[in-house]
Amino acid sequence: MRIMIDTNVVISAILKQGSVPDIVLNDVCENHDLILCDYIISESYDVAKRRFPDKIDVLDDLFAQLRYGLVPAPRTGKIQIGDVNDQPILTAAITYGMDILITGDRHFLELDLEILQIITPSEYKKQYIDGL
Repeated sequence: MRIMIDTNVVISAILKQGSVPDIVLNDVCENHDLILCDYIISESYDVAKRRFPDKIDVLDDLFAQLRYGLVPAPRTGKIQIGDVNDQPILTAAITYGMDILITGDRHFLELDLEILQIITPSEYKKQYIDGL
C-alpha cells in the first residue's frame, strides 16, 4: 500500500518514542510504501522550530533514517478542504494515488472520500497492526 503520513503524526512520533504515532510510522516504513510530500517535510520543520526547537536534531535523524518516497505537493486541487494549509497534503495524497492518509487533523478526518482512506494513527494501528 502507498501511505502518506501527515505532519501532526510525524511531530507526535518524534515527541514520544513508543507512542502510537511512532509505532505506526515504523510499521508503515517496514511494511508499506511511505510517501511524503515536500510540504509535509517543510511543515514538520516549521512546527518543530516554533514549538519544539530541542527536537530539530531528532527530526533531522528521523528524515535521514526513514525510507520514503518524496513527491511535490500541488497547491490546488479539485477536492477542497476547510483549512487551506492542509490543501497541499490532500492534493498530493490524491494526485499521487495514496491508499491511506494517516492524520490526527479533524479537517482531513471530516472528509468522506472514496478514493482515499483517511484514518487516525489509532485506527491504523487497530486495523493494520493489531488486526482488529
